[in-house]
Order: sequence, then C-alpha cells, then structure tokens
Amino acid sequence: MDEKILIADDEQEIADLVELYLKNEGFQVLKCYDGTAAMKVAETEVPDLAILDIMLPGLNGFEVMEHVKKFAVPVIYLTAVCDVAEKVRGLKSGAEDYIVKPFEALELLARIELVLKRYQKTRILYTYGDIVLDTERHIVEKGGVQISLSPKEFDVLTFFMRHQDIVISRERLLSAVWNYDFQGETRTVDTHVQQVRRKLKLTGQLVAVPTYGYKLL
Repeated sequence: MDEKILIADDEQEIADLVELYLKNEGFQVLKCYDGTAAMKVAETEVPDLAILDIMLPGLNGFEVMEHVKKFAVPVIYLTAVCDVAEKVRGLKSGAEDYIVKPFEALELLARIELVLKRYQKTRILYTYGDIVLDTERHIVEKGGVQISLSPKEFDVLTFFMRHQDIVISRERLLSAVWNYDFQGETRTVDTHVQQVRRKLKLTGQLVAVPTYGYKLL
C-alpha cells in the first residue's frame, strides 16, 4: 500500500503498537508524541489519514484536527476520553470516527479501511500465487513482471481472483463482465478465459468444468 497514516499519541507504547498493526497491513506510518509535531507533519507530509489522541501535549487533538482539516485529511480519534460530550464534540468537529481505548486491533483496522474507502484513498489488491492484481492502477503482475491484458481480460481475471475455488458458470461470467444476459454465446467467454490462462500461465489452475464453466483452483 502507498497510504500514509499519521499517529499522534503521547503514550509511546500505544503509538508503537498501532504503528506495528499498520505496518503489518502495509501502510506507511508517520508517528508523533505531541500535537505540535503532529501539526507540522500533517502540513509537510499530508497523510491520507490521521489517528489522533485528544490529550496531547502542545496542541490537543481537537486543535490538531482543526489544522489537518485544511488539507482534507480525515481523522479518527483514538483516545481514553470516554465522556459522551467529548465524543459528540469530536464527531461534530468533523472526525470520521471516535474510538475509545482500550481497543481491538481488528476493529481499528476495519474502521481505517472504511474511512479510506470513503475518501477513495485505498486500492484493492488481489493475490493468487505470484500474481498480484491492482484494481486502482489497473495492472497485473506475475512474479514482479507486468502482464499486458485487455480491459475485458483484466475484468475476467479480477472476477476469478475474487471468487477463487468457486465454479463460475459462463452465464455468470458473461453477465458480470459484459453486462448482458447469456443467450448461448460461449465463444466470447471461452476466448477471454483462454487468453487469461495463457498470459498468466494458469494451465492447471484456471480449469474448465465440463458443460458448465470454469474454476480458479
């Protein structure tokens, strides 16, 4: 991932823990332990998302929030302040979410993903063996080498990678990729599947299911 996430928390253990979670998910991390430093980092780096504590030395989280809003940086508050009035204040100030410590790592990551999707600052990567498909950049790599696919071939591969180990009928594939009803037209589907199989060297993995369709094993 290319997304940069700013963490501002004066509890170093918490900041380090969140950093670890994010790096494990492939995010770039910018880390600060006070609000003044967070404001400066936000101005120079313009992160894709900021995770702010409220009780920060220097500038508090609300003050940092007012600054980063100028750069259209979405904010999630991650704080020990569980007072309802403060939560309402945080959300009314424009924050995307307000999470109270202690927190679950999976929940934090899920909320980060939702915010980034809302801001269209994330892309979906599908993997299969040594194949990586990037939906945002619309590229496919195999073993680190970019493979040239036509737009429809790309869509066919995407559909199979989204539905690995599931038998896909020709009807379903034609409807999903070409957006029209199946009326006995098998040649278009078969030709594109064969091209995908050949270009990605998927003989033995992208297999035909007799009289029905295909399956990516």
